[in-house]
Amino acid sequence: MPVFENKDVTLNYATFGDSSNPALLFSNSLGTSYHMWQPQIDVLQTEYFIICYDTRGHGKSSAPTGPYTLNQLGQDVIDLLNHLNVDKAYFCGISMGGMTGQWLAIHHPDRFHHLMLCNTAAKIGNEAAWRDRAQLVREQGLAPIAATAAPRWFTAGFINDYPDVVAALSSALAAGSSEGYASCCEALSVADTREQLKDIRVPITVVAGIEDPVTTVADGQYMVDYIPNAKLATIDASHISNIEQPEAFNKLVRQYLNIQ
Repeated sequence: MPVFENKDVTLNYATFGDSSNPALLFSNSLGTSYHMWQPQIDVLQTEYFIICYDTRGHGKSSAPTGPYTLNQLGQDVIDLLNHLNVDKAYFCGISMGGMTGQWLAIHHPDRFHHLMLCNTAAKIGNEAAWRDRAQLVREQGLAPIAATAAPRWFTAGFINDYPDVVAALSSALAAGSSEGYASCCEALSVADTREQLKDIRVPITVVAGIEDPVTTVADGQYMVDYIPNAKLATIDASHISNIEQPEAFNKLVRQYLNIQ
């Protein structure tokens, strides 16, 4: 796969489909890689020019010593779009990727037609908990986090019905970069867009999982209440909704990121 040498980081990315189609960029969640988007890549690459990348510290992207900032996570996206000569794109990010999308909507609205912010919040969790998790990971590695990830990511029914999918994602998390994960935790510890939501001037769809214990429907509704041009869509899933309910998720992408 191609890589982009950018400032302090090497970003691993991949593109799918015809570059003459509208560009749609996907941004992964904490502890995953761009491969989490395979259910979307398989179905949507005939309609969009899909761009996927591993967030810094994740997958095959490099993990420079942190802490990272939300500004860095967002600027990596802008730099990648520039590298690919994409002037304007659609965007879909989940959890941490949705937080990155908020930064993009606030700071670079001219680069996006529409952003889908999925299973995310204007403020995810609290600073102390994120810093504690970063310290744990630096001291003990990612195995303890991976061992307890499944109930945060998926409903009990999905865990029971698709154990191979859950095991593969958990194993990939355990094998990831401890420094990269911890540094992203530190970025999330202070990331807070609540005061800036009112300034967003690009169409937004917030997707919330009805069973999501991490970023709730109420978190999604809060964002919609404060973003001037935003809509809320719900999906019968937990936190990693694009994997738990791929058909429903893809339907929402087609519905809200409709090609004009």
